[in-house]
Amino acid sequence: MKYITAELSVAGGRKENQDACGFLEKPPFYCWVVADGLGGHRGGEIASRLAVESVLKTFKDIPEVSTQVLLQYIEAAQTSILSRQEEDVALRAMRTTLVILIAGPKGAMWAHVGDSRLYHFSGGRIIFQTMDHSVSQAMVNAGEITAEEIRSHEDRNRLLRALGNKRDVRPAVEKKIHTVKPGDTFLLCTDGFWEYVLETEMAVDLVCSENPTNWLELMAERIADRGSGAFDNYSGIGIFIDP
Repeated sequence: MKYITAELSVAGGRKENQDACGFLEKPPFYCWVVADGLGGHRGGEIASRLAVESVLKTFKDIPEVSTQVLLQYIEAAQTSILSRQEEDVALRAMRTTLVILIAGPKGAMWAHVGDSRLYHFSGGRIIFQTMDHSVSQAMVNAGEITAEEIRSHEDRNRLLRALGNKRDVRPAVEKKIHTVKPGDTFLLCTDGFWEYVLETEMAVDLVCSENPTNWLELMAERIADRGSGAFDNYSGIGIFIDP
């Protein structure tokens, strides 16, 4: 499989960009990661950067596709953040979300903590998306609001899980390897990204795109048009499996 990757990370209407993203190739294995430092806490930009760097460093040392290695990547990120908190009391409250995609000869797996998302597209439509670890997602699960109402709900930014908490992180980790095929695509993104781009629009822009760079640019135009004032940072990684 040949994976074609593009990424973007924009401050939006904020002075600082607390998002971080990156990817690493060690053929036949690949790793992509996106993190969103929580804006309400000091050091969010440090937490997200540490998370991305730790995941990619651990992947470089252990390039595999399994539930066990995903847990190792997340543990490495958590350990790095907690260690930095101990070194600097001013950073004790820093937190970050995290979403990881890994791929190899047998297929792909992913994991996440918080409300940064992964979308898997096949045949031009979404066949899987992660479920946020947030109060608003819990309300959807309980039937109190609809999934469409998450974007505008007053509690949307209240997370139930994040890296940097000393208690158990409880990541959502896939238990099986998912088959991928040429023509499939993935999107990893922060909440500042998906908040302004509906899933139907992601699919429409995908159909109009020749490569992941075009795809991200089309979606970024929607965000720029809709964002106003001090709107959130937004970051995304688009991955095309070359047909």
